[in-house]
Amino acid sequence: MTIRVIIVDDQAMVRAGFAALLAAQSDIDVVGEAADGRKGVELARGTSPDVVLMDVRMPEMDGLAAARVLLDSQEERKDHETHDEGDAVSRPKVLMLTTFDADDYVYEALRAGASGFLLKDAPPADLIAAVRVVAAGDALLAPKVTRRLIADFAQQRPAPRRRPAVQLDGLTPRETEVLELIARGLSNQEIADHLVLAEQTVKTHIGRVLAKLDLRDRAQAVIFAYESGLVTPGDR
Repeated sequence: MTIRVIIVDDQAMVRAGFAALLAAQSDIDVVGEAADGRKGVELARGTSPDVVLMDVRMPEMDGLAAARVLLDSQEERKDHETHDEGDAVSRPKVLMLTTFDADDYVYEALRAGASGFLLKDAPPADLIAAVRVVAAGDALLAPKVTRRLIADFAQQRPAPRRRPAVQLDGLTPRETEVLELIARGLSNQEIADHLVLAEQTVKTHIGRVLAKLDLRDRAQAVIFAYESGLVTPGDR
């Protein structure tokens, strides 16, 4: 199955380099490029990509705003079209391109619906792998990125906005425990070691957590855990 990708970045050389690298892969098709967020949204609406590589900092409309507009509009289309066709309209996955240590957009980008982050100076193999990971429906949120997100939350964010308790009540004790450990930045293998479980069992628990809480991916699970008050900055 071919992964359709568009690249949204205001630097022409970056776009060209990424496009050449991805187009050389047999399972990836670069279907368009745009130089700013506004054009990126228009391009995505016209090409229906699976993955949008979106730079954070751009003129006209930055990547954060573009991701929010794009994913919100896709959600509206899904709501209107599902009834007629029986299948939900596919939403593109947004992979933010960032100079991570300098950008403060992590938390807001995840809340806007981004599926993950990729450093712009990452090795070529990492870019290819990232596109495949998010296209498959997983979040590209490595434990070290999660920990950075937690630190950012602790330093800059107001008190968490409590989610309805009934949402957490729907989880089993084990699922709640797994959610807590995800939010503290543990990888699947680390969670498995901590709980003395097989890694596949952990993945099953995570899948059930996401389904029960109507969350798209691991990134949203981290946000949910903090906004619900299940986990607070400084917890260990």
